[in-house]
Amino acid sequence: MAEKFPDTAEATFSMDILIKSIFSPPRRVTPVFGETPLSEALDSKDTMKQFLSERILKAARAVYSALMERNPSLIRDRKYHLKTYRQCCSGKELVDWLMKLNEGFQSRSQAVGMWQVLVDEGILVHVKLELNFHDKDTQFYRFLKSEFGLNHISNDKDSEDDMQEGLSLLSQMGPDALLTMILRKCPSQRSAEDLEVIYEELLHVKAAAHLSTSVRKELAAVLVFESHAKAGTVLFSQGDKGTSWYIIWKGSVNVITHGKGLVTILREGEDFGQLALLNDAPRAATIILREDNCHFLRVDKQDFIRILKDVEANTVRLEEHGKAVLVLEKSADPAGQGGAGSSSKYTVMSGTPEKILDHLLETVKLDTNGNDAIDPCVSDFLLTHKVFMPSNQLCLALQHHYYAEPSEGSDLEKAGYAVSTKQKVVKLIGQWVMLYGLLLKEDPFTLDFLETLKNEVAGDFRLLSLLKEQFRDRRRTRVLENGCQSLSRQNQVFDWFSNCEEPVGRLQPIRAQDKVLYEIFRPDSNPLTLMLSVNTSVQEVMSAIVEPEGDYVLVKMNSMGDRAQLKLDASAVYTALGLNERLFICTASQVEQLKPLKEQQGPEQGTTDTLEQMCSKDIASQLTNYDWELFTAMHEVELVYYIFGRHKFPGATTANLERFVRRFNEVQYWVVTELCLCEDLVKRAVLLKKFIKMAAVLKEQKNLNSFFAVMFGLSNSAVQRLYKTWERIPSKTKRVYCAYERLLDPSRNHRAYRLAVAKLSPPYIPFMPLLLKDMTFIHEGNKNYTDKLVNFEKMRMIAKTVKIVRGCRSQPYVPSSPQKGLADRMFLEAPAIRISTYSDHFLPLRSPSNISHYIQNLKQTSESEDG
Repeated sequence: MAEKFPDTAEATFSMDILIKSIFSPPRRVTPVFGETPLSEALDSKDTMKQFLSERILKAARAVYSALMERNPSLIRDRKYHLKTYRQCCSGKELVDWLMKLNEGFQSRSQAVGMWQVLVDEGILVHVKLELNFHDKDTQFYRFLKSEFGLNHISNDKDSEDDMQEGLSLLSQMGPDALLTMILRKCPSQRSAEDLEVIYEELLHVKAAAHLSTSVRKELAAVLVFESHAKAGTVLFSQGDKGTSWYIIWKGSVNVITHGKGLVTILREGEDFGQLALLNDAPRAATIILREDNCHFLRVDKQDFIRILKDVEANTVRLEEHGKAVLVLEKSADPAGQGGAGSSSKYTVMSGTPEKILDHLLETVKLDTNGNDAIDPCVSDFLLTHKVFMPSNQLCLALQHHYYAEPSEGSDLEKAGYAVSTKQKVVKLIGQWVMLYGLLLKEDPFTLDFLETLKNEVAGDFRLLSLLKEQFRDRRRTRVLENGCQSLSRQNQVFDWFSNCEEPVGRLQPIRAQDKVLYEIFRPDSNPLTLMLSVNTSVQEVMSAIVEPEGDYVLVKMNSMGDRAQLKLDASAVYTALGLNERLFICTASQVEQLKPLKEQQGPEQGTTDTLEQMCSKDIASQLTNYDWELFTAMHEVELVYYIFGRHKFPGATTANLERFVRRFNEVQYWVVTELCLCEDLVKRAVLLKKFIKMAAVLKEQKNLNSFFAVMFGLSNSAVQRLYKTWERIPSKTKRVYCAYERLLDPSRNHRAYRLAVAKLSPPYIPFMPLLLKDMTFIHEGNKNYTDKLVNFEKMRMIAKTVKIVRGCRSQPYVPSSPQKGLADRMFLEAPAIRISTYSDHFLPLRSPSNISHYIQNLKQTSESEDG
């Protein structure tokens, strides 16, 4: 019998834990049969840094060799300002050479970043020892050939592969090096492109999470890069005059005060020093570096004070009865028609729900053809309105606006105002319906309001004729509700939901009122099964099982035996269960005697023989097809419900989101389980290679959720310690894995992943746990209300993340074609299926329907591995 999977007894991954700890280092476990544990040193920062430096050096050798092979004349003596610089090349020529070498480069700055990596490592050196790489004819650089063993190797069969691998590594590291280079520039020397790069980075810095867009843009222009090499360096002492505000960019610091000693530790993304500037007071603590090579972003006092004054000067507050009801921020309008600097727009920062709605209705434009884009702030409001303005309150407010009539003006002016207001209300409601689709039909109050208003519109001949005129030139309307599309029909009866259709032939969304099968276990492990609605409360579940006067409780328990008693008012607990959690009903006195079920301990045998018969691309394709079904069944507003707490939104469900995120766990631990339960070393090596190729295909298919699930499975400590198995993997396959491993790097708030996903066009499946992490970051870092007004800047940031999901599905998904892609070309040296070792009765396993069935039932082989 196979040895148990090492992580079987570990705690369950609930979605909360997944979001908060998915990027934590893997825990230690016992290796599989015959495997030698990897060295302890591999877990240390120094060794990982050394490993990365070795890879960079290897890349530098390959690129240098290619440069000498293809264009050796670039390295020559140069004369500039009556001085000769021996055996060097200009920065511009190096960038030109890289651009010609790879036509896939999107900009020269990408090539600059790649060379900057080599400058940072000291392999490529400026003749005057400057730290930044410059894309100029008059800036010269030398390769330190002898110091780093750079040689020209010709006719090497692996040289081309090495060069491509080297370019891939440098292109992955280039953006980070470019950003650091930009930050090292004097603020006055930064270009508009530089400022945009810094601004985008500040979006993911914890210390800047609560700042408005305009403040972040001003910070990008004044931030100063500051670095210190040695741990123990005192940045400033308690009692010193406050001169700067600091954000920790890399490293960590100790905060020490007189009489108390170490007060706290601040890490990457956190800040300090702001209080002394705000209060014009001495420093309240001493700051000492905890580690070597710490980097900071510094804002000096004069810039800090100026930005605060600029914000106040551009802020407009509207008051009623002596109290602020709407706060707007003035900014330049890039879409203004009056020329540069002549047009401004006002962005909502905070306000009462009614006043925010008033302002947004005023911004709705009414073009004759109806094709003008609605203000993004309107969709931000609609996607998040349930947080601060329930649907019934919104309906009443819209109804009030629809019937509103001005008290002044001529009859003609009053009539014109009324019909214009009605058009705006209709247009805003149309946007609301487009965003929520059939979900609005599930709310009786909202549905009644929409039906009533539909009849009003249909009976208003003047309004109806204007609406028809607006849409006359619109030949086709694409509705992005879960990927559905439909045509606008001419001369049809007015209907809000005319373009909303339920997806056909796909996995249907779970609705709040749908019934699902609950499986609840007694203390003797015997199950009770009953059909209950998704949003059933614990109280209702218990009433359906036991007598109300009994001392019964509902408990969820994982494979470790960790128990949690559920509150009576909790709801939708069954769809929110972790992969390896089960529900138990018992008396209060029996809780401590509950034991995990045998099925929670996980499988004892893997499915290696079945997997051997399936092609990696077929498995990946079926994974992607099923993931798209799960992804499209989830409405993006479920993200809002989940982050703010589903219980705050009556009638809402997050079951589809939870099902999709649970899928990540299923795939991740399926990979770990199969590898750890395979006892045969040769078969395990074949299986490991299959999973790496599977990851390559998933990335090619732009299924980032399952790509990361497979990669996290492969990076699990239990798999990483299969040292003999990894030794059997071909070097080419290892290089592919190492290139993909870089995307898992969590540093700089997962910058490597964000840069990769920024290059993708829809349709694609995003890495959902990271999106939820971003939203949690925004939610926890910003209050819902400021001075009793809705913090609309926070809602805007939340909606921006939600819109990423909408953008991913803005184009229809088409299953991959059978043509060979990049993943196939990377793994040409081995056949996809080992037919010869198995009899013909295995052939049906390779059929699409059987592979699909296998893929959709992964939890049978991975349910226990959620640790």
